[in-house]
Amino acid sequence: MTTQKSFHLLDPALLRPAIAASFAKLSPRRQWRNPVMFVVYIGSILTTLLGLQALQGEGDAPAGFILTLALWLWFTVLFANFAESLAEGRSKAQAASLHSLKKSTWAKKYKEPVNQIYLGTPWLPEQAENLRKGDVVLIEAGDMIALDGEVIEGVASVDESAITGESAPVVRESGGDFSSVTGGTHVLSDWLVVRIGVNPGESFLDRMINMVEGAKRQKTPNEIALTILLIALTIVFVVVTITLLPFSVFSVQASQAGNVVSITALIALLVCLIPTTIGGLLSAIGVAGMSRMLQANVIATSGRAVEAAGDVDVLLLDKTGTITHGNRQATTFLPTRGVSEAQLATCAMQASMADETPEGRSIVTLALAKTANADAAKLAEMDAMAVPFTAQTRMSGVDIKHRDGSIRQLRKGAVDAIRKHIEAHGGSFPADVMRASDEVSRRGSTPLAVADGHVVLGVVELKDIVKVGIKERFGELRRMGIKTVMITGDNKLTAAAIAAEAGVDDFLAEATPEDKLKLIRQYQAEGRLVAMTGDGTNDAPALAQADVAVAMNSGTQAAKEAANMVDLDSNPTKLLEIVETGKALLMTRGSLTTFSIANDVAKYFAIIPAIFVTTYPQLAALNVMRLGSPSSAILAAVIFNALIIMFLIPLALKGVKYRAVGAATLLRRNLLIYGLGGLIVPFIGIKAIDLLLVALHLA
Repeated sequence: MTTQKSFHLLDPALLRPAIAASFAKLSPRRQWRNPVMFVVYIGSILTTLLGLQALQGEGDAPAGFILTLALWLWFTVLFANFAESLAEGRSKAQAASLHSLKKSTWAKKYKEPVNQIYLGTPWLPEQAENLRKGDVVLIEAGDMIALDGEVIEGVASVDESAITGESAPVVRESGGDFSSVTGGTHVLSDWLVVRIGVNPGESFLDRMINMVEGAKRQKTPNEIALTILLIALTIVFVVVTITLLPFSVFSVQASQAGNVVSITALIALLVCLIPTTIGGLLSAIGVAGMSRMLQANVIATSGRAVEAAGDVDVLLLDKTGTITHGNRQATTFLPTRGVSEAQLATCAMQASMADETPEGRSIVTLALAKTANADAAKLAEMDAMAVPFTAQTRMSGVDIKHRDGSIRQLRKGAVDAIRKHIEAHGGSFPADVMRASDEVSRRGSTPLAVADGHVVLGVVELKDIVKVGIKERFGELRRMGIKTVMITGDNKLTAAAIAAEAGVDDFLAEATPEDKLKLIRQYQAEGRLVAMTGDGTNDAPALAQADVAVAMNSGTQAAKEAANMVDLDSNPTKLLEIVETGKALLMTRGSLTTFSIANDVAKYFAIIPAIFVTTYPQLAALNVMRLGSPSSAILAAVIFNALIIMFLIPLALKGVKYRAVGAATLLRRNLLIYGLGGLIVPFIGIKAIDLLLVALHLA
């Protein structure tokens, strides 16, 4: 479900401002930004002046013909302006809907410094506009979160529908990867203590508004390269057209026949030969690409990020939540020889009591179901200290202090991590536990080892399920030449089983933040573009290194700041859709460029015979369309040149449909549809317009 209102292409709310903006963009300063259309703009001015001169009887062609031609040249410029304005208008309308979410609110700011936060600590009311990064605020049930920040105490359900569009509330709590809160959302229950992470004007909502305003979009590298190519082609045709005038003068004098080609005809020839179609639509395609990304509920920091998504050839995907459903549940306790299942269950439960992850909670639930010793869960009555999970240690647990001063260490975690922990304390890892772990891994489940001090008690089996249809999607990506790599903290056996079931090309097991960063740099050193998703602070270095980095909106502030895209739905599989949207953008640009260059061929056959046939009658053989007269041929070509931009605006904004095919197949299809179509359509269109002009006696 998207956050934004969907605006139809013909929505009056978009059309009226776009038409007005089309005329506003006629200023030379605005036109200069598009060199191809600037040539058309100059040609329109010159033709208009020639038409006014012809009205005084001094023209090189009939005044009616020149002024009609000038009118359609102005239409060509206006249609290009309209395409860009319509794309920008949709983005601005989406930004306006986001502006409506910004409301002035009050916050309950704690006095500084705050050493210990609790509900009884004094606070003062403060407007959100006066809050600064580092301030600490209390947010209770019914309050609006003033600015983005990190939860440092408390657990509460938060309504984020204003941002994500999802009506179901989400839980936000201190610590872990779900501690980030967004300004403009509401706390529904309980309370949170939040440390503000941004200054006013820098919030996520502010960044969203800036990101979607198409007028502020910077050109991407590929777009700049294509613009340079179009400028080069335009310069070539300008030089060619200029040289035709002295050539015509010489030919007329040498043959003593025909008329010198008119300036009006040369302007028409130049406008029809330069790539005006793609030149007029290029900016609109880029703006529309960002708009389509927003419709997928993804905020891109720039068009550069959207385009990079289309060029990606390596995808790094977390196993949990992306390839699998992510709700791993404890299903079995496998004790070692000499240890009862109840003993293993009790120790696993105690080691998991401070673990608020779904996996940790499932271990507690399973242990309580397996044993009636519920008193073992009452760690609050013991002198116990929680040992949190970290990406480096890859285990967690508790340290229980006994009355005699000794400390009992209960740990659960990845098998290899527990093994290193045991061996570091002088213990040995039982062979039967390793065999049980290997068997669990071969089944595609995740084994967690449990240790009491330096003694290993057994293994807890966690099961996860590969998402339906994910294997087929990876197959589509493979056909496009994109390599998929699964990243997981599981051991190699578990990772291999899941990788085989999901159909990924490669996997990285027992991954630490350093391993992810190293892998990304390794692929980039090979000249490949890498995309990945993440939501935790430990993902931030890898996200910052990746070419396309998608952070989950539910993730930490550090992850969102490191990424160049934010998924409002917090759906890790959205990365696949992002790549498809980026590919569609590149396909659209390539397809319309092919069409634009191809359709110039028909204009050669329309205009070249028309302007030189009086001097060289043999050129009549090139009039394969059998156009009515030189003036109707020139006018028909110019009218078609203007109208084709208008007819292609919906395709430029909607985009060419994404198809999961290889580059060679895509090239053949592109040449067949848009190359051959670009050759055929102008012949039909120009001939139809010529017949209409002749029938109406307009040329």
